[in-house]
Amino acid sequence: MSQIERIIEGSLELFLQAGIKSVTMDDIAKHLGMSKKTIYQVFKDKNELVIALIKKRLEDDEKDMAEIIGKSSNVIEEMINMMKCSEEIFSRANPIVIHDLQKYHPEAWKEFQNFKSEVIVRTLEELLTKGIAQGYIRPDIDVKVIARMRVMQVEMGFNTSIFPANEFNIWKVQQQLLEHFNFGICTLKGYKLLDEYKTAHQETN
Repeated sequence: MSQIERIIEGSLELFLQAGIKSVTMDDIAKHLGMSKKTIYQVFKDKNELVIALIKKRLEDDEKDMAEIIGKSSNVIEEMINMMKCSEEIFSRANPIVIHDLQKYHPEAWKEFQNFKSEVIVRTLEELLTKGIAQGYIRPDIDVKVIARMRVMQVEMGFNTSIFPANEFNIWKVQQQLLEHFNFGICTLKGYKLLDEYKTAHQETN
């Protein structure tokens, strides 16, 4: 692992625990066991570090999505595998990170928004179109509308004014929203296969 990657990974660990705003460059240096000067030789300030971190995470997410799509035999399996892939991310994600990105790091937030509107929406549109051709997704849905709706649904799950962190587990909220979405877009053929995968997944846990 390169020094840049080490700083990014260490920073991410702290941000996920406490949010971005409350973590200082001193905290990051201490966590990594390196001098603050070393970090400043790589990143001129915390904002530059946050932007680099977001770009790296989004690149990794894009690779993960491509890998899932490549190894899945049908759209329903892709949907289930995407859910498994998201489980770890959501289970340790801190809603404060999203809030801090929006409020204090607009450039990094823009990177995230662009990724969401370009990569995620495009991937969902392709997945839904393929699912219709395979007979698992309802042919009457508007792919462009539903893909964007799904992205907004994920964002809503992170909204602490709707789902306060002291009342709701972020992963369980996302799981409920995703299940509602999955079953809502399926044909009867897709519904049956989705139920089979879901049952098999529950039995292995």
